[in-house]
Amino acid sequence: MNTTIECIKSRRSTRKYTDEAVRQEDIEQIIEAGLYAPSAHNTQPWHITVLKDRSLVEDLNKASLKLMENSEVETFRKMAAKENFDIFYHASVVMIISGEEASMNPKTDCAAATQNMLIAAESLGLGTCWVALVQYAFKSQEGPELIKRLKLPKGYSPYYAVTLGHKKISGQKAPKRRENTVNYV
Repeated sequence: MNTTIECIKSRRSTRKYTDEAVRQEDIEQIIEAGLYAPSAHNTQPWHITVLKDRSLVEDLNKASLKLMENSEVETFRKMAAKENFDIFYHASVVMIISGEEASMNPKTDCAAATQNMLIAAESLGLGTCWVALVQYAFKSQEGPELIKRLKLPKGYSPYYAVTLGHKKISGQKAPKRRENTVNYV
């Protein structure tokens, strides 16, 4: 099987990480993969923020948990109720993917960049988790201040987070794929 396809099929969300630091060269390769994602009319509307400020990571987690606790979605309430739950799963690296609001399709373009980053990390033997729950933090009462602390370029909004680290558990089996999701006409 082609190594790229094999990598795509073997990637799983990682929610348990070791304490081992991720090499800076690996972080840079993963970011570069994101920057090579396709985008509408090649606008490349993304901005990637690597969070070195652990207090910002903690504040994003707290703001997300506060809104999750009161969410209408039962799954989110249950997650938030777990002791020591962290939306970033205590990963050593957290990155925020933001998009230029005035761009044609920034959320989709940023999603493509995010997916490239996840696959690149898998190819390097690293674990990742795509965390859309971070949007709760940005919609919270503290949201405007948290966004300000990201130091984004003007006109950009944060959409996704990616956690990155060394996997504590490897070789997770892929869940069965849904059937009847493709047709030819």
